[in-house]
Amino acid sequence: MKVRDIVKSHQLNPEDFDRWIKQSEFQFKSGMTGLSVDDGVDTNEMVRQFNQYLAQQKVLFGQEQERLASLRAVEEQAALAKQSAIEKMFITSGFNFEGYSITKYSGYISGDGAVSMDRPTQGWFSGVNKDVGADLLAGLSDIRQKALAQLKEAAYALGCNAVIGVDFDYLTLDPETASSAGGTLYLPFLFAVTANGNAVVIEKN
Repeated sequence: MKVRDIVKSHQLNPEDFDRWIKQSEFQFKSGMTGLSVDDGVDTNEMVRQFNQYLAQQKVLFGQEQERLASLRAVEEQAALAKQSAIEKMFITSGFNFEGYSITKYSGYISGDGAVSMDRPTQGWFSGVNKDVGADLLAGLSDIRQKALAQLKEAAYALGCNAVIGVDFDYLTLDPETASSAGGTLYLPFLFAVTANGNAVVIEKN
């Protein structure tokens, strides 16, 4: 008996039914026209078991969806807690906070930021390049904020809620390389900043 005839008479999904038969206890044969089973097989019992299997799979699918939803909720809650902790984190260039005591020192940490800037084609102070100074200052401000954000992330990873002794190191790179014509190819300027500090745990007095 052709499986496709069973599928047609009971209005089943052919792909699901074929897949199920291959893992069921029913004997089958593969041919050019698809799967077939012995003519003596109780097709009603076969279809009953298949529908039971589909019902079980539906339950399992629902349980898996609930598990994933629960996991996503936990991850979202953890992300919100982290964001809140980082936003409330204390940072100072000094070494204490008025009204607070340092209860734990977790060590030196750092965060980095960098920005590249194309070289002026008509001189630093001419024409289209007249705002290069403002652009540079804006870029430096942005990478300082990124460096501080990394600093907070590093402190949070150590279980700390504050950073003391914060300072900045600046680096300017003027990269160049040989061109294919044998001359010198001047690459964009690179400005980098590193925020340094010590991660600590503080408690209100």
